[in-house]
Amino acid sequence: MELAGLSFLKLSFLLSLLSGGSDLLNPISEPGLVGKFPPTCNRIECPNYEVVHAGNGYEIRRYGTTVWISTEPIQDISLKDATRTAFFQLFAYIQGKNEYHQKIEMTAPVISQVSPSDGPLCESSFTVSFYVPKKNQPDPAPAENLHIQKWTPRYVAVRQFSGFVSDYNVGEEAAALSASLEGTAWANAIEKSKEDGGVGADSAYTVAQYNSPFEFIGRVNEIWLPFQMDD
Repeated sequence: MELAGLSFLKLSFLLSLLSGGSDLLNPISEPGLVGKFPPTCNRIECPNYEVVHAGNGYEIRRYGTTVWISTEPIQDISLKDATRTAFFQLFAYIQGKNEYHQKIEMTAPVISQVSPSDGPLCESSFTVSFYVPKKNQPDPAPAENLHIQKWTPRYVAVRQFSGFVSDYNVGEEAAALSASLEGTAWANAIEKSKEDGGVGADSAYTVAQYNSPFEFIGRVNEIWLPFQMDD
């Protein structure tokens, strides 16, 4: 019974990260947070990063090498619906449905790389990824219908916001991040990285989610714009 209860909590936690919580219980979000360390990362493993610059409504981080297990691109008009679809694959993976039959510890954040559609009723593309714990990164377990992403060190422009992620606020937050970067050297580096087909060229932006649905205080979500630049 104890193991079953633990699996249920694990399931609930991952589902919450991927579903965006309940709209009916969604607290008012607080956009433009800067430098708030996600409380979840005090409890479970998150990728390490260094803050290299703090701007007006954004910060620039440098991440080292990281490994992610990712779904194939999911076509949908809704981020929430796409991530619910991805949830079943990712939860099965960490519960041992992989080629090594390994059970894998919960981590954060779960990220969704977003390539928006051209029209309001057209399908966008979403690739949803689970951060692989450091102990598993040297030899991450392969799995059917999932692929491994090994990220080289990179910079990431980050905008934080609280509340639950919804289909309505992610686009607004991504646009606000782009606006806050206008006229900076970081914006130029982001654009160049995309134009060169480098880091960040495979999606318009990334949504990072850290919290379970049972947490109404201290919620931290992030919009990421990854890029590469000469150090």
